[in-house]
Amino acid sequence: MQEVKNGDKVRVHYHGKLTDGSTFDSSEGRDPLEFTVGTGQVIKGFDDALEGMKVGDKKTVHIHVDNAYGQRNDDMMMEYPKSDFPADMTPEVGMELHMSDASGNVFPVVIAEVKDEVVVLDANHPLAGQDLVFEIELVAIG
Repeated sequence: MQEVKNGDKVRVHYHGKLTDGSTFDSSEGRDPLEFTVGTGQVIKGFDDALEGMKVGDKKTVHIHVDNAYGQRNDDMMMEYPKSDFPADMTPEVGMELHMSDASGNVFPVVIAEVKDEVVVLDANHPLAGQDLVFEIELVAIG
C-alpha cells in the first residue's frame, strides 16, 4: 500500500486542538483538506506528520510551537492612531480587522489594547506561541 511522501497530493480529515483540549479548527462536516505535502501549504509539523501514513491511517500528533505558527513576535504589535479609524467605528479589544501594507497585501490583525490616542494592533497569527494537537485521518493520496 502506498505511503505518503513529499510531493504527494493528499486529502485529510483533521481536528485541531490546543493543549488544553479546546478545538480551534476541524474539517468535520466539510470536505477533506487537500494539499501537496512538503510545499509549505500547511504548517511544518502537520506536513511532517503525514509522511509514511497510508490511506485509512489515523494518528494524533503533538506539534511544538516551532513547527506550528512560531513564537509570538513583539515586532508584530503596532500602534495605530485612533483618529485614523472611521468615525462610526468604536475600536474594542478583541475586534478583528484587516489591514494592508504598502504593497497592497492584506493581513488580519486583532485589537490588543485601546489607549487614549492610539489602538494597539496585534498582527501575530492567532495560534502563534501555542503548541498544537492534531487528530489526522488520511483519506486519499493522489
